[in-house]
Amino acid sequence: MADEFMKGLVLFSLGALGWITFGAWYRTPSYYEVVQLVNAPEGVETVYGQVGVLTGDVLYWLMILGPLTFWVLIPISRELRSSIGDDADAAN
Repeated sequence: MADEFMKGLVLFSLGALGWITFGAWYRTPSYYEVVQLVNAPEGVETVYGQVGVLTGDVLYWLMILGPLTFWVLIPISRELRSSIGDDADAAN
């Protein structure tokens, strides 16, 4: 279980760091405004800018779905698999 926790934590950390970095580059018009990191990207006319915005969005979802997978979905699937296996053994 500890390795699943660490994998989820690493995905969360890498996703958050990347999302904050790309959000600061492309989504923060000024550091004195209240809304930062969630603004619509402004002034992105190049392909590199569009790739940066897409990378930031992908890293955001990695930050959300990575830990969810390793902390919730994998343990639930293991519990279901073991309970199904126990039911099959009890039927014989």
